[in-house]
Amino acid sequence: MSSPSPPQAPPLLTYSPESLISRTNETLAQNKETVDNVVKDISVDNAEFANVLLPLTHARSAMFLEMNGIGFLGSVSTDSKLRDASDAAEKKFSDHLIELSMREDVFRLVEAVYKKQKSDPALDAESRYLLEREYRGFTRMGLGLPPTERERFQQIKKRLPELYIAFSKNLKENDDGIWFKPEELSGLPSDVTENFERGEQGSENEGKLRLTFGYPEVQAAQKYCKIAETRKKVFLANENKSKQNIQLIEEAVALRDEAARMLGYANHATFVLEDRMAQTPKTVNDFLDDLRTKLASGAKEELENLKKLKRDDPECVDADRFYIWDYAHYNTKMLERDFQLDQNLVSEYFPLQACIDGMLNIFEELFGLIFVKIEGKDRDVISESGNGDDIVWHPDVQLFSVWEDAGEGKASDFVGYLYMDLHPRQGKFGHAANFTLQQGSAKADGSGRRYPATALVCNFSKPTEQKPSLLKHNEMKTLFHELGHGIHNLVSKTTYGRFHGTNTLQDFVEAPSQMLENWCWQPLQLKALSKHWSYLSADYEKAYLDAASDINAVRPEEKIPDTMIDSLVRTRYVNEALFSLRSVHFSMFDMVIHQPKSHEEACNMDISKIYNKLRHDLCMLDDLGDADGYHWANGAGNLNHVMGGYDAALYGYLWSEVYAADMFDTVFKKDPMSKEAGRWYRDTVLKYGGSREPMDMLKDFLGREPSTQAFYKALGIVGA
Repeated sequence: MSSPSPPQAPPLLTYSPESLISRTNETLAQNKETVDNVVKDISVDNAEFANVLLPLTHARSAMFLEMNGIGFLGSVSTDSKLRDASDAAEKKFSDHLIELSMREDVFRLVEAVYKKQKSDPALDAESRYLLEREYRGFTRMGLGLPPTERERFQQIKKRLPELYIAFSKNLKENDDGIWFKPEELSGLPSDVTENFERGEQGSENEGKLRLTFGYPEVQAAQKYCKIAETRKKVFLANENKSKQNIQLIEEAVALRDEAARMLGYANHATFVLEDRMAQTPKTVNDFLDDLRTKLASGAKEELENLKKLKRDDPECVDADRFYIWDYAHYNTKMLERDFQLDQNLVSEYFPLQACIDGMLNIFEELFGLIFVKIEGKDRDVISESGNGDDIVWHPDVQLFSVWEDAGEGKASDFVGYLYMDLHPRQGKFGHAANFTLQQGSAKADGSGRRYPATALVCNFSKPTEQKPSLLKHNEMKTLFHELGHGIHNLVSKTTYGRFHGTNTLQDFVEAPSQMLENWCWQPLQLKALSKHWSYLSADYEKAYLDAASDINAVRPEEKIPDTMIDSLVRTRYVNEALFSLRSVHFSMFDMVIHQPKSHEEACNMDISKIYNKLRHDLCMLDDLGDADGYHWANGAGNLNHVMGGYDAALYGYLWSEVYAADMFDTVFKKDPMSKEAGRWYRDTVLKYGGSREPMDMLKDFLGREPSTQAFYKALGIVGA
C-alpha cells in the first residue's frame, strides 16, 4: 500500500570500526559537557526540575539515541572488527554512565529538586515519577560511602560490564560443532540437514555432516534424532561450548555481592529486588518454592507417561532411565502418538514470511496500526544518505514503517520503524531478542516527537532453493513473543525516553509479550496465519510435488486443516509441569548464587556444581548426577541473561506469566480479536512504557487486583 513519507529517517548504520569509536567519544563528550554546564550554572538553592532534571534527561535521551545503535552492531554485524569496536564502545558507554551516576555534585542537585518538588502538583505524573526514579538511582550508587570505598565501588561497577561483554562475545563467536555420519543423525528433517556443512572429499570427515550449536540445529537434534547417543553428545557438547564463561560468572557473583554489602544490603538479591515488583528475596523464594511444590505431582505423572513411551520404543537405549536428553525427543513422540501431531507437517503450513504477514495483520487489527514494508528503491528515498543499504546491517533484514490506521487502510500519524533480522550467521546474537535502536520521546524543544526504531533478532532456519524457511509452532510462539516486545516499543508514548517501551520493571517487562503469545493458540488465528508452502510460488509447488514419493501426489489444502489445529491446541499444556520445572531451575539457580550467607561464600561459589545439582534435584530427569563432582557440564556458561541484566531477575519470566495469564483470561479470552479490548490494552498498559508502576497499570486494565488463578489453572493446578 502507499503511505505518506515518514517524518523521520531511520538511523544510519554506516560505521567503520574507527568512525564508530570516534562517534562514541563525541557522543559521550557532548553528554559530559551538558552535565558539567548544569552543575556549573545551577546551585542547590535554585535547583528545580526545569533547570536540572529536564536538561539532564534530554541529554541522556540524545546520548542513548546514538549509543543504542552503536551497541546493537555488536550483536548483528558481519564484520568481526566492527563487532569488536562496538563492544569497546559499549565499555566506554558503561563507564561513562557509572561515572555519571556516582557524581556527588549532580546528586546534590537532584536531591535538592527531590526534596522541593517530589509532591509538586505543578509537575505532571510522569515528571514526578522521573524525579523519584532519578533520586532512587543515585542513592543506590554508593554516594554515601567514604572516598576509598567509593573508589572500590566504582571499580566493581566498571568491571561488571567488562565481564558481560566477554561472556556475550564467547557465545556469539562460538563456531564449534560435531561431525556425524548421516546414519547418526537419523530422524532429523531434511530441511535441517540440508544446511549442514559437508565434509570435504579426501578429508577425515568425508561423507559426514557438521552440526553446529546454533539454536535451530541443537533443538532439531534433541527433538528428532532417533539415536540416543547422538542426542547425548549434542546435549553435552552444547552445555560445555562456553565453559570459559563459568569463571566470568563466578567473578561477577563475587563482585555483585561485595558491592551490595558495601551499601549495607545482605546480598545482591536483596539489593536488586528492592527496586522490583517483588521487593524482597523472601517473596521470590516463596513464589518459586510454592510453584515447585504445586508442579510436583503433575510432573511426576507426566514423567511416568514419558518413561512408558521410551520403554515401548524399539530403538530405546537404557530403558530404566529417562535422561534430560530424552525429554524433547519423547515429548515430540508423545505429541505424534497421542495427538496425531507431526510438528514437521505443521510447519509446512507456517512458512516464515506468511507468518510475519499474518502476525502483522493481527496486530494491525488489534492495535489500529498499519505496517508498510520498505524495500528496494523506497529505502533509498527515506535514507538520509540516499542509499538504502545504509539503513540496514545485512541483506536479510526486513524493514517496515509503522503508522496509525486512519480507517479504510489509510495511514495517518507515523508511529516508528520495525526491523526483522531472522536467520543465523556467524558472529550474530544466537537466540531471540528485541533491541531498541532508538527510543521514542517528546523532543527537547517541544516541536513534536522523536519516533522509535525497534529490531527483532531471531535465528530461524534459512530457506533453501527447494523449500522456504518453515516455523515449528514453538518458533512461531517465539516470533509472537519478540514481536510483542517490538509492539510495546512502537506504541509506547512517553514524554521521556528513559521510560520508553520496554524500559519498565524487570519482573513485569515480559508480561506484555507473554500475553500476546496466546494468539498462537487461537484456532481462528492459526487458520488465518497458515499457508502451505507449496502455494507460495509455482517453483515451490513444483519442488513440493517433485519431492513427493507418490507420482500421483497432489498438494494439500492451502490452509491448515481443522483437525490439525485441534490437535495442536490440545497439546498446549502437555508435559507443561515438567517444562515449567526447567524455568524454576533457572530461577532458583539465579536466586541461590545471589543470596550467599557471607561474602566468603560468594567468593567461593562453585557455579557449575550448583547449577547441575539444582537441576538434578529439581527437574526429575536423569543426567550424569554427581559424576566428576557435578562438573560434567557447564550449562550456566550459556545463560546470557544472568550476566546481561537479569541477575536476581530470572524469576521474572514466571512471575510475569501470572499477569499475562490474568490479562488474557480477563479481557481477551471471549474475543481475542476485539478491537475495543486491543485499544484498551494499548492505552492502559503499552502506552505508558515504564512511566508508571506496573501494579497501577494492571489494576486499571483489569479493574481489580491481579490474581494467580488463571496462571495456576493453565498449569492444571486446581484450587491454587
